[in-house]
Amino acid sequence: MASTMALKLACGVVLCLVVGAPLAEGAISCGQVISALAPCIPYVRNNGAGGVPAPCCNGIRSLNAAAQSTPERQSACNCVKALAASISGINYDLTNKLPSMCGVHSPFKISPSTNCKSVK
Repeated sequence: MASTMALKLACGVVLCLVVGAPLAEGAISCGQVISALAPCIPYVRNNGAGGVPAPCCNGIRSLNAAAQSTPERQSACNCVKALAASISGINYDLTNKLPSMCGVHSPFKISPSTNCKSVK
């Protein structure tokens, strides 16, 4: 199971790198997004069992602080969208509550169908 998760994470990283490659210099990288959100994955796949891990909230807060401009938020959105699509069993209702549970306002919904071009 751990190797399957690692493979999915690696695929997500590659996909994010491909999607993020043409973005403007200074944009948030998918590697940063994945590193920030990796501690949240077990929580959202296990329906919130065990409470929100502190490293998950730390990652969400650091990602929010790093994404200050519209291009950075759109870049982060595209990376999160690709990551979400690459992992099965995610509870999206719980996933979308995470930012507020960590004291952060998210400018977009976390979903494989999110339109990241509309993120401001």
